Amino acid sequence: MTQIAPLLAAQRSGYALERPFYTDRAIFDADLTHIWYQEWIFAAPEAEFAKPGAYVTLQLGAYPVVIVKGADGAIRAFHNVCRHRGQRLCAKPSGTSVKLVCPYHQWTYETDGRLLWARDMGPEFDASKHGLKQLHCDTAAGMVFVCLAEVAPDFTPVKAEANRYTAPHGIKDLKVAFQSKIVENGNWKLVLENNRECYHCAGSHPSLCRTFDDNPDLVGADDSLSSPAGAAHVNRCEAAGLPSRYVIDADDQWRLVRIPFVGDAVSYTMDGKAAAPKLPGMPFANAGSLLFFHYPNTWNHFLSDHVLNFRVLPISPTETEVVTTWLVHKDAVEGRDYDLTRLTEVWENTNDEDRRVVEENQFGINSPAYEPGPYSARQESGVIQFIDWYLATMRKATAPLTLAAE
Repeated sequence: MTQIAPLLAAQRSGYALERPFYTDRAIFDADLTHIWYQEWIFAAPEAEFAKPGAYVTLQLGAYPVVIVKGADGAIRAFHNVCRHRGQRLCAKPSGTSVKLVCPYHQWTYETDGRLLWARDMGPEFDASKHGLKQLHCDTAAGMVFVCLAEVAPDFTPVKAEANRYTAPHGIKDLKVAFQSKIVENGNWKLVLENNRECYHCAGSHPSLCRTFDDNPDLVGADDSLSSPAGAAHVNRCEAAGLPSRYVIDADDQWRLVRIPFVGDAVSYTMDGKAAAPKLPGMPFANAGSLLFFHYPNTWNHFLSDHVLNFRVLPISPTETEVVTTWLVHKDAVEGRDYDLTRLTEVWENTNDEDRRVVEENQFGINSPAYEPGPYSARQESGVIQFIDWYLATMRKATAPLTLAAE
């Protein structure tokens, strides 16, 4: 079994991770244990829960999870496991159900987790002791987050800032226009690293670069104000009531900043023009993109005409699921107010290009000849920031284990 503590201790600052961090099962399991089972994880857009009974499922490492909107309007998360003999309650990725009914023996649960009915269990059976096991669940920026930990980290700071920054986008009035799901044959950290830099964009993303500015002063770990265009954009948006200035968590786990598009572009489209009707709360169309990431599993773009949510979930040491959701105003009608191809083609292309980049990256790292190289401090500052967060989180989590072993 690979020992993670010596690798963490030996990791050189400013360099890519050693090979086992991207390939080794033991380290992947440690990632699950110390990060994915402890941190807040983006699960689904709140817009997927339009009415009571709407549910979304996901597989978070070893844990199947179901999130459901109750009759009282509250969104709750549960372990997707029947309290009878462990059958998975909901198998579909999403759906609507008045009650949660186990398909095996029809044990029936209320959407708040209470066990309502279990056939022929005898007079001594206490249904109140067999409700679904609940998880921490909260929302920020119209996004539902869950946490498997017994005690969840404080979600208040990110919730307050994310809600403030995204308020003009009218999150409560959005609907899902389209959702895509792909599996990238690469480690989850490679997927995040690839997202956190645009060093590769000019050579890999012809569709995206029509509108997205790959200036590293805008898209790295910089506050964007060192770019004259970025500073002007932030000041203009702030003056119009759009929170835009760079704000980042003290531990670098999440960040918000609004950046401009290239030239007079207003959206992620091939011609730079709007893909959907302007969201009512936005003061003007050329508001650029509000960028929001939250480690370990989401980055997001909030535009004047639509919103993009990205969800990353680890499958294995070399497999990662990426789900992208396009959100538009609830009153927008497909075919009349927006064309689905125009809305999605830039990021459909970009996601597939990123998949190929990540998979080729994984192929190279799989080689025994792989040796970690140095990051570009200018072009890959965002990657450095992510890796520093990952290493700090893992070192803190594994330190007590190391001391106990000594």
